Amino acid sequence: MVEKNEYEGVLLIDKPVGITSHDVVDRVRRILRMKRIGHAGTLDPLATGLLIILVGKATKLSQYLMSLDKEYEGTITLGATTDSQDADGEVLSRRPVPELAPADLQTAMNGFVGDQYQTPPMHSAIKVAGVPLYKMARKGKTIEREPRFIRIASFSLHQFQTPELTFSLRCSKGTYVRTIAHDLGEKLGCGGHLSALRRTASDRFHVRDAVTLETLGSLDEAGIRDRLIAPHDAAPSLVL
Repeated sequence: MVEKNEYEGVLLIDKPVGITSHDVVDRVRRILRMKRIGHAGTLDPLATGLLIILVGKATKLSQYLMSLDKEYEGTITLGATTDSQDADGEVLSRRPVPELAPADLQTAMNGFVGDQYQTPPMHSAIKVAGVPLYKMARKGKTIEREPRFIRIASFSLHQFQTPELTFSLRCSKGTYVRTIAHDLGEKLGCGGHLSALRRTASDRFHVRDAVTLETLGSLDEAGIRDRLIAPHDAAPSLVL
């Protein structure tokens, strides 16, 4: 028997900074009073923006929605590397930032566009022999990681004021934006790390259509149902 308040569909959440994607799922479970809830595409605690939440039978869409191309806006801080490749990590090194013109930066960024293999960072949830890499990293361990195929469709400079640059990025699933930030810093010879990130879109799903957790918590049942995208509308080519 289906409970009165049981929901089904795809929910677009604007994730706040400082919490994990799993934390968001837990919050939504409490608000909707349901257990069968998941997400399609993890965001690090540092990141904000679009998180696709799957509710009820829509959890079957996970693999389809995770495979969608993503769009991001963010900030890279040059001159310092960290162990996690983002601002949440410990600083490993500091180097002076050379004089760079915006055109020089864009030229370097253009070198990341296209098909390539990316080595995942140690501070990631990828499991090796059943153990997440980040747990090994916390113990000071570094192991060889298998590179993964990714595609960068565009990597554009918005603004540069030493030592920070803002950018937009379009990429395939599984791309570690913080690794791109780290690699760009190495390419420029000064090091760098990701200091802010916001996912703005996953294919046709956009953060402008997302709801915050606070707003979701204030909605009544009708309001929540109005926010849910029907599974057949989210993935019309699939039959549930």
